[in-house]
Amino acid sequence: MDITVELTKGIEGYNEFIDLETVEDYIKTVIEDEYESERDIYMSLLLTNNENIQVVNRDYRGKDQPTDVISFAYLDNEDDFQFGPYLTLGDIVISLERVKEQAGDYNHSFKREFYYVLTHGILHLLGYDHIEDEDKEVMRKKEEEILEMHGYRRDM
Repeated sequence: MDITVELTKGIEGYNEFIDLETVEDYIKTVIEDEYESERDIYMSLLLTNNENIQVVNRDYRGKDQPTDVISFAYLDNEDDFQFGPYLTLGDIVISLERVKEQAGDYNHSFKREFYYVLTHGILHLLGYDHIEDEDKEVMRKKEEEILEMHGYRRDM
């Protein structure tokens, strides 16, 4: 399975925290470890600011406020979104400004918080959810397992 990740950094700065090649490698490794497909895979990631993610959050979720990560998972809607040579997992939007704020709030490094929200977004694309308490427990455990495997511990 080939994995294509379309990465867009639509915000200035954060170069000391974000290496796009490392981010792409991380995404591919997580998907390879967590998902099997006979088809090639496609997903996109947009790194943006609070203002832009607030527009997305308002327009698609009805919440007029910035958030850290929004995932648009397409596997559940295969009839609507699956065409061409790829299995399209979906799109992830992350506000780097919100990640920086949360890193301070939770006393984590920027890198740890970024990879946490990225992992959270990827797991949503792969069908994980956290609406029900049981599902939330499963998702949180999987997030921590993946982050630990890649060295992104809470003490960072």
